[in-house]
Amino acid sequence: MANPGYGKRPAGDEDPHADPDFAHLPPREAEIAVFVDHLDDGHAMGHKVLAAQHPRYGQQAMRTSLNRLAVAGHLRWIREHITVEDHTMRWVTRTYWSRTRRSDTWWEEFARERNGRIVSADHHPGLARTEEPALPEPQAAAQPDPDPDPESASEGGTSYLALAALREADPRMSLSEADCRSLAALAEEWLSRGATPQDITRAVTEGLPATVNNPGGLARNRLENRMPPKKLKIRQKAAPRRARVTRAVICCMSCDADELTTTIKGGMCPDCYAEFEAAEAAEAAGAVEPGYVPDTFLAVPDADAVYTWVDVPRRAAEVRAAGGLRPRTERAPTD
Repeated sequence: MANPGYGKRPAGDEDPHADPDFAHLPPREAEIAVFVDHLDDGHAMGHKVLAAQHPRYGQQAMRTSLNRLAVAGHLRWIREHITVEDHTMRWVTRTYWSRTRRSDTWWEEFARERNGRIVSADHHPGLARTEEPALPEPQAAAQPDPDPDPESASEGGTSYLALAALREADPRMSLSEADCRSLAALAEEWLSRGATPQDITRAVTEGLPATVNNPGGLARNRLENRMPPKKLKIRQKAAPRRARVTRAVICCMSCDADELTTTIKGGMCPDCYAEFEAAEAAEAAGAVEPGYVPDTFLAVPDADAVYTWVDVPRRAAEVRAAGGLRPRTERAPTD
C-alpha cells in the first residue's frame, strides 16, 4: 500500500464490472488493466511496485502499459494543492483510476471539479496531527461512612474509608487507626487501577482463617499479593482534520511535468506523447511485432538469453532522431 492519502483512487461514477471492460486494449494492457482494477484503493501505483507484484511483466513493460492505459483514458496523475484548517498548505500527487474509459475533456473537467473539495488532512504525511485528551479515569464507588475519626478520614480519603470499613465486613479484620494510615497508600493504588472499595473488601476478607492474630499484617499481605494490573489508559481517536483542495492540475504520466507549464494530452506532455506515438507507429509499421514483449520487459527474463548493457538515454535519443523527433529538453526538477 502507498503512504496514507496516496496511491490508487477511484475517479467515481464507474460502470459495473463486465467482461468487455478492457476489450479495446491490446492483450498485455488489458491484462494489466484487470490487475490494476482489482487492486485495493490506496495501493501504490508506481510501475516498479506494480512490476514487483505482477507475475509476468517487469518494470519497462509496466511503465509502457501504464502510459497506454492513460492514453486510453483509464488513468491520470493529478496534483492537488490543499489548505488545511490550521492554514498549512502542501501539494499532493494522486493517481486516479477509472474502469470506464474517459476522454481528455472528461479528465480535465474532473480535475477542475476537485477545486473546493473537502478532504481529510490527516491522510497526508508531513502534516501535524492532533490528539484528544485521555478519557477520565473511572471514579471510585461511594462508600458508606462508618463514622471514623473525621481528621483521619480527611487524610486517608476513600482508601482510608475502605480500610476502616473492613471491620463491618468481618470483625476478624478490625484494623486499628495506625493500620489504616499505614495501608492507605496500598489501597489508593488499588483504586487508581480501577478497583472499587468493594473489591478491596473482597480481596482482604474472603477465605479468612478461623482466627486472625494480626489483621494489619494479613491485610498488607493480601493487598500486595492480590494487586490488580494497571489499567490501560484509553485515548479517543483524534477527530479527522479537514482540508480544502484549492487547486488541481493534471501531470504527465512519464516525466511529471504538469499543465501549469505545458499541455497535457492523453495523460502526457508533448515530448512524452511524441515518443509514445513514435513507438506505436513503429509497432504498426511492423518494426516491432504487435504484442511482442522483449525479454527485458518480463518479470523473469529468459535464463538462457545473453544480455548486453545499453546506455538507455543515448539509445532513446537515437530512436527519437531516427523518427524525426527533436531532442528532449532537460526539465528542472519539480517539488
